[in-house]
Amino acid sequence: MPMPWTYRHSKKEFASFLKDAKDRMGHAIESDNMTYTAVDGVLQVFRRRLTPPQVIAFGDAIPSTLRAMLVYNWRVDAVPLPFGTRSEMIREVQAVRKHHNITPLNVIEATGYALWRHCNHRDLARVLAQIGPEAVSFWHVPNVAPEDLEQRIL
Repeated sequence: MPMPWTYRHSKKEFASFLKDAKDRMGHAIESDNMTYTAVDGVLQVFRRRLTPPQVIAFGDAIPSTLRAMLVYNWRVDAVPLPFGTRSEMIREVQAVRKHHNITPLNVIEATGYALWRHCNHRDLARVLAQIGPEAVSFWHVPNVAPEDLEQRIL
């Protein structure tokens, strides 16, 4: 079996993902480090709402570096939290490393935008639907044309 593309080209794939997320977050985000912190916060907030099998299934549908971020420092024995409102979850993202975090209010939408552009839509949609409507809603990107979310070819 050939090496999966996401492993062979993980650096290129992650750089492209960060650029999409950073561009979408706008002028509030000035560096890849700031973008990384924002995206890491979004992944942590989402992960806190999932069971271990759901985390693994979601991880299987996303690029390899994001998959590694998703499981880094994960407490697999933590009880999943309920999904909150978008504004509650954004505040939770902003609280991650709060002394080094200037995450903008569109952080979840911007991360979702970049995620859809770097994932197989069929796989991602399937796993989100299996997790439930809250997961689908979490990663929904409003007011964006479907062709702008198409998976990018790098």
